[in-house]
Amino acid sequence: MDASDLLRNTLLQLSKSGQVRSAIEKAPVSRSVVRRFVPGDATRDAVAAVAELRATNRLATIDYLGEDTTDLTQAIRTRDHYLELLKALADADLSQHGMGEVSLKLSALGQYLPGDGHKIALDHAREICQAAANAGTTVTLDMEDHTTTDATLESLRELRQDFPWVGAVIQSYLRRSEADCRDLAHEGSRVRLCKGAYKEPESVAHQSSADVDQNYVRCLKILMAGDGYPMVASHDPRLIEIAGALAAHHERDASSFEYQMLYGIRPEEQKRIADRGDQVRVYIPYGEQWYGYLMRRMAERPANTMFFLRGLASRN
Repeated sequence: MDASDLLRNTLLQLSKSGQVRSAIEKAPVSRSVVRRFVPGDATRDAVAAVAELRATNRLATIDYLGEDTTDLTQAIRTRDHYLELLKALADADLSQHGMGEVSLKLSALGQYLPGDGHKIALDHAREICQAAANAGTTVTLDMEDHTTTDATLESLRELRQDFPWVGAVIQSYLRRSEADCRDLAHEGSRVRLCKGAYKEPESVAHQSSADVDQNYVRCLKILMAGDGYPMVASHDPRLIEIAGALAAHHERDASSFEYQMLYGIRPEEQKRIADRGDQVRVYIPYGEQWYGYLMRRMAERPANTMFFLRGLASRN
């Protein structure tokens, strides 16, 4: 295990530490830096971030933070946040043609509730999809740890019966992902390919960064050769270059795929890619449950940790 893999595993462990979370949340300097990566807690903060991106020809996908909900009231509250967000985006003229879309975690919508959890989460997702359709935009189902992959893909199939534009997420650290990409690389299918940011056993997931990257490229080749709409979620310059080369090889128009990056990470590179005529969508998280998200994003790519630490240093 090299140093980057050790850092990744450490950060994934810290993402579950209540003690570390408390220390970071109580430190004014770190909380102010978090604002660079999570624009705020309220709907208005997310909408303002989308408006800022629009001014520089960037698209957005918005995630109301939260997961692993085991309380029905909280699941309903999460659904209502999304309904409020979609209305606010439409009212601000920021949703048409998918300019500002939303990303959903089914576990935040009640997937883990006892008994009818799957149905409850699916019903909530269906309501959100209808609100998105009314606003002229789209929805992407976020992928979580490997234990939920089959259930998420099943929900995707059900939602696409009424909303064929619902997007999926595939994580290249999972050994199954090449096969999933083949299944999803069909006309009308929107697929976000990312590396993955959960602590997974070796039996189901590649453990080294090099193996994850190699699988990312294998998956990317399948998606770019297919008839769907690939969404290349990476900050890695090598993978971005490979994606561009594959798109050119398959004679893809700039409107037939997009790059995706995280809010606050490499914003100048985001603008550069958008300025050259390619589509760039920025993943905007908002809400109070930002700690786990931030730690996993740092684990996903060690360079993200340096962005955060440099931010702390500049504030100090």
